[in-house]
Amino acid sequence: MKMLEKMVSYVEWVLVAMFGIMAVLVFGNVVLRYGFNSGIVFSEEVARFMFMWLTLIGALIVMKDHGHLGMSSVVDMLGERGQRICRFLADSLTLVCCLLLIHGAYKQMIVGMDDHAPVTGIPMGIIQSALLISSVGMALVLAYGLWRLLSGRMKADELVPFSGSVGE
Repeated sequence: MKMLEKMVSYVEWVLVAMFGIMAVLVFGNVVLRYGFNSGIVFSEEVARFMFMWLTLIGALIVMKDHGHLGMSSVVDMLGERGQRICRFLADSLTLVCCLLLIHGAYKQMIVGMDDHAPVTGIPMGIIQSALLISSVGMALVLAYGLWRLLSGRMKADELVPFSGSVGE
Protein backbone atom coordinates (compact mmCIF):
# COMPACT_ATOMS: atom_id res chain seq x y z
CA MET A 1 0.00 0.00 0.00
CA LYS A 2 2.92 2.36 0.56
CA MET A 3 3.80 2.16 -3.13
CA LEU A 4 0.21 3.05 -4.04
CA GLU A 5 0.29 6.04 -1.69
CA LYS A 6 3.59 7.22 -3.20
CA MET A 7 2.14 6.86 -6.70
CA VAL A 8 -0.99 8.80 -5.70
CA SER A 9 1.18 11.51 -4.14
CA TYR A 10 3.23 11.72 -7.34
CA VAL A 11 0.07 11.97 -9.47
CA GLU A 12 -1.27 14.72 -7.20
CA TRP A 13 1.94 16.71 -7.69
CA VAL A 14 1.72 16.20 -11.45
CA LEU A 15 -1.88 17.50 -11.34
CA VAL A 16 -0.77 20.55 -9.34
CA ALA A 17 2.00 21.22 -11.87
CA MET A 18 -0.45 20.85 -14.76
CA PHE A 19 -2.84 23.28 -13.07
CA GLY A 20 -0.01 25.78 -12.63
CA ILE A 21 1.06 25.49 -16.26
CA MET A 22 -2.55 25.80 -17.39
CA ALA A 23 -3.05 28.94 -15.27
CA VAL A 24 0.17 30.54 -16.56
CA LEU A 25 -0.76 29.76 -20.18
CA VAL A 26 -4.27 31.18 -19.88
CA PHE A 27 -3.22 34.26 -17.87
CA GLY A 28 -0.28 34.91 -20.18
CA ASN A 29 -2.50 34.64 -23.22
CA VAL A 30 -5.03 37.09 -21.73
CA VAL A 31 -2.29 39.62 -20.94
CA LEU A 32 -0.78 39.27 -24.41
CA ARG A 33 -4.16 39.61 -26.16
CA TYR A 34 -5.39 42.65 -24.26
CA GLY A 35 -2.08 44.32 -23.58
CA PHE A 36 -0.10 43.68 -26.77
CA ASN A 37 -2.72 42.55 -29.31
CA SER A 38 -0.95 39.20 -29.81
CA GLY A 39 -1.13 35.81 -28.13
CA ILE A 40 0.27 32.34 -27.69
CA VAL A 41 -1.17 30.26 -30.50
CA PHE A 42 -1.25 26.90 -28.75
CA SER A 43 -2.26 28.23 -25.31
CA GLU A 44 -6.02 27.70 -25.53
CA GLU A 45 -5.74 24.21 -26.99
CA VAL A 46 -3.14 22.98 -24.50
CA ALA A 47 -5.08 24.49 -21.58
CA ARG A 48 -8.24 22.71 -22.72
CA PHE A 49 -6.40 19.38 -22.97
CA MET A 50 -4.80 19.86 -19.55
CA PHE A 51 -8.19 20.70 -18.06
CA MET A 52 -9.58 17.40 -19.39
CA TRP A 53 -6.73 15.44 -17.85
CA LEU A 54 -6.97 17.37 -14.56
CA THR A 55 -10.69 16.71 -14.25
CA LEU A 56 -10.63 13.03 -15.14
CA ILE A 57 -7.51 11.99 -13.24
CA GLY A 58 -8.59 14.18 -10.32
CA ALA A 59 -11.94 12.34 -10.27
CA LEU A 60 -10.04 9.06 -10.00
CA ILE A 61 -8.02 10.36 -7.04
CA VAL A 62 -11.19 11.61 -5.34
CA MET A 63 -12.88 8.23 -5.88
CA LYS A 64 -9.95 6.46 -4.24
CA ASP A 65 -10.44 8.72 -1.21
CA HIS A 66 -14.25 8.25 -1.26
CA GLY A 67 -14.74 11.98 -1.69
CA HIS A 68 -17.52 12.01 -4.29
CA LEU A 69 -20.99 13.15 -3.30
CA GLY A 70 -23.28 10.51 -1.92
CA MET A 71 -26.47 9.97 0.05
CA SER A 72 -24.62 9.26 3.29
CA SER A 73 -27.24 10.93 5.48
CA VAL A 74 -29.95 8.60 4.16
CA VAL A 75 -27.83 5.43 4.18
CA ASP A 76 -26.53 6.30 7.67
CA MET A 77 -30.05 5.82 9.05
CA LEU A 78 -30.15 2.20 7.91
CA GLY A 79 -28.82 -0.71 9.89
CA GLU A 80 -25.60 -2.48 8.95
CA ARG A 81 -27.38 -4.93 6.64
CA GLY A 82 -29.14 -2.10 4.79
CA GLN A 83 -25.85 -0.20 4.51
CA ARG A 84 -24.16 -3.29 3.05
CA ILE A 85 -26.96 -3.70 0.51
CA CYS A 86 -26.83 -0.01 -0.46
CA ARG A 87 -23.04 -0.11 -0.75
CA PHE A 88 -23.24 -3.23 -2.92
CA LEU A 89 -25.88 -1.71 -5.21
CA ALA A 90 -24.11 1.64 -5.52
CA ASP A 91 -20.69 0.12 -6.21
CA SER A 92 -22.09 -2.49 -8.61
CA LEU A 93 -24.05 0.03 -10.66
CA THR A 94 -21.11 2.42 -10.71
CA LEU A 95 -18.84 -0.43 -11.84
CA VAL A 96 -21.22 -1.21 -14.71
CA CYS A 97 -21.09 2.47 -15.74
CA CYS A 98 -17.28 2.40 -15.59
CA LEU A 99 -17.16 -0.73 -17.74
CA LEU A 100 -19.38 0.99 -20.32
CA LEU A 101 -17.08 4.02 -20.17
CA ILE A 102 -14.03 1.80 -20.69
CA HIS A 103 -15.61 0.22 -23.75
CA GLY A 104 -16.64 3.55 -25.29
CA ALA A 105 -13.45 5.38 -24.35
CA TYR A 106 -11.29 2.66 -25.89
CA LYS A 107 -13.24 2.80 -29.16
CA GLN A 108 -13.09 6.61 -29.18
CA MET A 109 -9.36 6.58 -28.45
CA ILE A 110 -8.68 4.24 -31.37
CA VAL A 111 -10.72 6.42 -33.73
CA GLY A 112 -9.08 9.55 -32.33
CA MET A 113 -5.55 8.38 -33.13
CA ASP A 114 -6.16 9.28 -36.77
CA ASP A 115 -7.51 12.72 -35.89
CA HIS A 116 -5.03 15.44 -34.86
CA ALA A 117 -5.53 18.65 -32.90
CA PRO A 118 -5.55 21.64 -35.28
CA VAL A 119 -2.83 23.72 -33.59
CA THR A 120 -0.54 21.33 -31.71
CA GLY A 121 -0.98 18.32 -33.99
CA ILE A 122 -1.34 15.98 -31.00
CA PRO A 123 -3.38 12.87 -31.86
CA MET A 124 -6.78 13.27 -30.24
CA GLY A 125 -6.63 9.63 -29.11
CA ILE A 126 -3.87 10.58 -26.68
CA ILE A 127 -5.99 13.38 -25.28
CA GLN A 128 -9.05 11.13 -25.04
CA SER A 129 -7.06 8.40 -23.28
CA ALA A 130 -7.57 10.35 -20.03
CA LEU A 131 -11.12 9.00 -19.90
CA LEU A 132 -9.88 5.46 -20.48
CA ILE A 133 -7.24 5.74 -17.74
CA SER A 134 -9.71 7.32 -15.32
CA SER A 135 -12.48 4.78 -15.93
CA VAL A 136 -10.09 1.80 -15.67
CA GLY A 137 -8.75 3.18 -12.40
CA MET A 138 -12.25 3.77 -11.05
CA ALA A 139 -13.31 0.26 -12.08
CA LEU A 140 -10.32 -1.16 -10.19
CA VAL A 141 -11.16 0.87 -7.09
CA LEU A 142 -14.78 -0.27 -7.25
CA ALA A 143 -13.88 -3.92 -7.91
CA TYR A 144 -11.52 -3.91 -4.92
CA GLY A 145 -14.24 -2.37 -2.74
CA LEU A 146 -16.79 -4.94 -3.90
CA TRP A 147 -14.34 -7.76 -3.23
CA ARG A 148 -13.78 -6.46 0.29
CA LEU A 149 -17.53 -6.07 0.83
CA LEU A 150 -18.44 -9.54 -0.43
CA SER A 151 -15.57 -11.29 1.35
CA GLY A 152 -16.51 -9.68 4.67
CA ARG A 153 -13.28 -7.69 4.94
CA MET A 154 -15.06 -4.32 4.90
CA LYS A 155 -15.72 -3.07 8.42
CA ALA A 156 -19.07 -1.55 9.36
CA ASP A 157 -17.56 1.93 9.76
CA GLU A 158 -16.37 1.84 6.12
CA LEU A 159 -19.82 1.11 4.65
CA VAL A 160 -20.89 4.74 4.52
CA PRO A 161 -18.01 6.87 3.23
CA PHE A 162 -18.00 10.26 4.90
CA SER A 163 -16.03 13.01 3.23
CA GLY A 164 -17.13 15.75 5.61
CA SER A 165 -17.92 19.33 4.74
CA VAL A 166 -15.97 22.53 4.76
CA GLY A 167 -17.33 23.67 8.10
CA GLU A 168 -16.54 20.45 9.99
